[in-house]
Amino acid sequence: MTTQPPVFPFDNTYARELRGFYVPWEGAEVPAPFLVLLNKDLAEELQLDADALNTPVGAANLTGSRSPDGAAPLAQAYAGHQFGGFSPQLGDGRAILLGELIDRHGKRRDLHLKGSGRTPFSRGGDGKAVIGPVLREYIMGETMHALGIPTTRALAAGTTGELIDREGAKPGAVLARIASSHIRVGTFQFFAARGETDKVRQLADYAIARHDPDLTEAADKYLQLLARVISRQADLLSKWVLVGFVHGVMNTDNMTISGETIDYGPCAFLDTYDPDAVFSSIDEGGRYAYGKQPLIAQWNLARLAECLVPLINPDDADDAVRLATNELNKFPALYQAAWLDGMRKKLGLATEDHHDIDLANALMDAMKGQNVDYTAFFRSLAREVEADGSTTAALFADSTGFEHWFSHWKARLEKEDAKAADIANRMNQANPIYIPRNHKVEEALAEAQSGNYERTHKLLDVLKDPFTERSGLEAYAGPAPDDFGPYRTFCGT
Repeated sequence: MTTQPPVFPFDNTYARELRGFYVPWEGAEVPAPFLVLLNKDLAEELQLDADALNTPVGAANLTGSRSPDGAAPLAQAYAGHQFGGFSPQLGDGRAILLGELIDRHGKRRDLHLKGSGRTPFSRGGDGKAVIGPVLREYIMGETMHALGIPTTRALAAGTTGELIDREGAKPGAVLARIASSHIRVGTFQFFAARGETDKVRQLADYAIARHDPDLTEAADKYLQLLARVISRQADLLSKWVLVGFVHGVMNTDNMTISGETIDYGPCAFLDTYDPDAVFSSIDEGGRYAYGKQPLIAQWNLARLAECLVPLINPDDADDAVRLATNELNKFPALYQAAWLDGMRKKLGLATEDHHDIDLANALMDAMKGQNVDYTAFFRSLAREVEADGSTTAALFADSTGFEHWFSHWKARLEKEDAKAADIANRMNQANPIYIPRNHKVEEALAEAQSGNYERTHKLLDVLKDPFTERSGLEAYAGPAPDDFGPYRTFCGT
């Protein structure tokens, strides 16, 4: 192993170009930084030396205890609607942006530390994180990446040698997170709420240059920025829903301009299909339930539109509102088109038929209230392509509705100009067999409390290839045991 300290070739445009949008801030020193997980593939993608990262100096860098050369550590300012109520000042209360890296594809990526100590935005908190939530975010981000869903990712998870009070003493930890950027809807809201239109414009120009540079010279670039964010979020939400993902805390400060999934707090994947599924312990009213996520996304995007109205047409607010509203009203159709495209793939349909939306919606209706394992259902359905009858019906408490739907689906498959085996294979490429089953995640997190990461490593290895069935992994494809009970997740802050 190398003894050379890691080299981070930072290029920090956020720090240089957006003064007044953050507070320069260093992470807190910790007694014993140590990396328990290092994402070597991602390190290589970022043009970093994984061996150098996996040293005492690298561990100190990636836990915030020691800023690497070239870093410009800062705590970002943002606001946000949290469960519908507006908080005018939130910000990075337990995180810092170390700087930006250019990956091997020429793409700019943020290196961000979560759990690195108090900042001026901490609002009374200790600014720390513990091992469980850090590992959850690591696992979920890598899962989403493997599923082809835009996401932040973990470069490393490190322990700090501290015990943090979270309903008892828990091992302190820091997540080193990579993102296309950490510009949120709430970042715009912070300055819009203060009437600082010039700063909203400065932020919008920066976001365009970073994420949509082709719009830089467009006469209507702010309207087009809104349209791009709407399109990205419609696509993202469709992907969440298609795999049964429930974010849990869809506040506006947890929605990025880049269209990446961010801030995996009390998130979970569906076991059984339920549009009203809520896992977060703090979502008592079900605002962020599984089936409501697209509606909440559109609501959040309306908050972004409000920030951009003064830029869209500075001389005519009514016209700006009209233009922004027209873009917002496109969200349902964009979402439905993306969801239907994905559902066609899940159902083995390579061609399009105008009745496909009815077929897809009828399936969702047939699954309601039937205690059907959402992930296992689609893998089972793929085995039905060549079958005369249906064994999938056994997954339903009452299969009457499903059997009616099944006959229509089989008739629809007859219109596909493809062999049955090819259709089944196509379905298996669209439907994961392995997801982070809630009981498996909890097993790994519980074991990690005592410093044993064997189950975490195993789970990550399984989830790295979620579409390929492998012998010996049956336990990772099955439902929770009967005694697992109703599942609840917690933010872990």
